[in-house]
Amino acid sequence: MVWVLLIIVAFAAITIFRLRGSNLSQFDYPLGQRFPGEPEASDEHDAVVASLAVNSGPIQRASRRERLGLMREYMDNMSEGLELASTITPANAGGVPAEWVVAPGADSARRVLYIHGGAFMMGSPRSHRNITNRFSEVSGAAVLSIDYRLMPENPRKAGIEDCRRAYTWILDNGPDGPGPASKVYVAGDSAGGNLTLSLTAWVRDQALRQPDAAVALSPVADGTFTSPTLERNMDTDAMLGPVFRDLAKVPVTLLLWFSWWQNRIVPSSPLVSPVFGDLSGLPPTLVQASEAEMLYGDAIRYVNKAVAAGSPARLQSWPHMVHVWQFFYPRLKEAGEAWDEIGKFIAEADQGQ
Repeated sequence: MVWVLLIIVAFAAITIFRLRGSNLSQFDYPLGQRFPGEPEASDEHDAVVASLAVNSGPIQRASRRERLGLMREYMDNMSEGLELASTITPANAGGVPAEWVVAPGADSARRVLYIHGGAFMMGSPRSHRNITNRFSEVSGAAVLSIDYRLMPENPRKAGIEDCRRAYTWILDNGPDGPGPASKVYVAGDSAGGNLTLSLTAWVRDQALRQPDAAVALSPVADGTFTSPTLERNMDTDAMLGPVFRDLAKVPVTLLLWFSWWQNRIVPSSPLVSPVFGDLSGLPPTLVQASEAEMLYGDAIRYVNKAVAAGSPARLQSWPHMVHVWQFFYPRLKEAGEAWDEIGKFIAEADQGQ
């Protein structure tokens, strides 16, 4: 009996002090720069939500064995049929498969490393061309979109290593060949936002040339499942809510231990939960998130903690929007607003503001 009690105590202690991380509730306010938006979701937004429901239906009805393949296929086709102004060229970023996305008039010495989202298990440069095309347009830079290694075929660290390798490569290589970057930016959405925030801290710690700015769209900043909006916004998050509703029934303790086993990384490690790291000395960082999505709390906490640590971070939020609504430009007016703000932020960073 004593040994059983000791095991239970050890299990609880590891969960509380090792896996869960420190209490971040002090960073739940302020809420950053909030864009008013419409009092109700627009017809265009409702159409986007309806399309997500229709397209995800067959995936949800598929067997577990088939589901990941169908999700990957669906996501890879999300930018198909769109008229994109950019030139797209395959690339090898120091051993990482990638593609250059270059809008007309973009300066090849100005470069963006873009890291796509997809829950670390799906997504590709192809899936995110509507985002990378628009990023090149608003920044006047060549965008390197990388095809980092995905789970579950590869460990979580493999994707992290690919981002690091691509970043060091882009400093000295552009779409026209070898040559130093005049400006360099890092950006990503959702899981790619997580990798973006993790990468900027690594660059600082390695004393490499820092990005002139970073942009994270609806990033995953906390892998310990402690953000208050994970549960609160489940019903209003049209994209992530249906996917993660079943997970909400699993005790957090079990989720933490499973995450540790799956990733071979402690969930509270800054490597996978950037909000728990040292957020001082980071480059100017813009985080955009929807007030209706489950990851809204991650965005708030990351920005507030970064600001408290003296880093120039900024949070912008919109009501009603779906997760990574910037993807749906130009269908959503709010996506246009978000891209305008990203363009302004990059221009400010260029001027050292």
